Amino acid sequence: MSTTVETAFTKHYQSEVHLAYQRMGSKLRNTVRVKDNVVGATTTFQKVGKGTASTKARHGKVPVMNVDHAQVECALADYYAGDWVDRLDEIKTNIAEKQVLINAGAYALGRKTDELIIARLDASTNYAGTGADGLTKAKALAAFELLGEADVPDDGDRFAIVGWKQWSDLLNIAEFANAQFVGEKELPWQGTQAKRWLGTLWMPHSGLTKTAGVRHCYWYHKTAVGHAVGAHVKSDITWHGDRAANFVNNMMSQGACLIDASGVVSLRCLE
Repeated sequence: MSTTVETAFTKHYQSEVHLAYQRMGSKLRNTVRVKDNVVGATTTFQKVGKGTASTKARHGKVPVMNVDHAQVECALADYYAGDWVDRLDEIKTNIAEKQVLINAGAYALGRKTDELIIARLDASTNYAGTGADGLTKAKALAAFELLGEADVPDDGDRFAIVGWKQWSDLLNIAEFANAQFVGEKELPWQGTQAKRWLGTLWMPHSGLTKTAGVRHCYWYHKTAVGHAVGAHVKSDITWHGDRAANFVNNMMSQGACLIDASGVVSLRCLE
């Protein structure tokens, strides 16, 4: 047998984990600003303020906007998800052990990615309503107003993530779930549990923070949160003769930061 067969197997396994991670690992990675191929332990995201237009006198100098520029630092950390596969156990089971580990590793790394992003969202102090009730139409509209007053762009890059209890609350709002308001194509009962409402893609998430019976839900713009990637999902498989088993390891280096707090509104909901 070729001495390179193990290398080929590892590369194939790694590619499958990477694909599984992209397909079903993280739900939030594509909803935030992503910076790939970061070199070093930290990186920065640029934050640009608002400019002001004004007039000028004839033959006078064009006024300078003096737009504020700020840098938001994002620290990266390394994360691992590994497990043992006993050589003799592989011949005793009737399941595809490799595929099981591929999915388990992808899910674990995907959950960690979402945890990093949610932790940054939790830093928002821009509240709509209180945690005294569930997700009501009034609370959703209050958040909608806060985003508008902060001049958060309504450009199709707004996202709202809620808990499953809050998703049930939304289904009781006619303007969200009734075809007479949203049309047949936008009904939340069809296909993937995500839909557009008020110019925003709404989706349920099981990993949102819950404190003292209050679920922290968020409505935000894609550019308000940063996700830095130093190393995408990588995998390796090593044989340990003393254990008569392979150790399958999945790893990545990532970080997240809150770039613009005004672009994130927190909806605290009783659960």
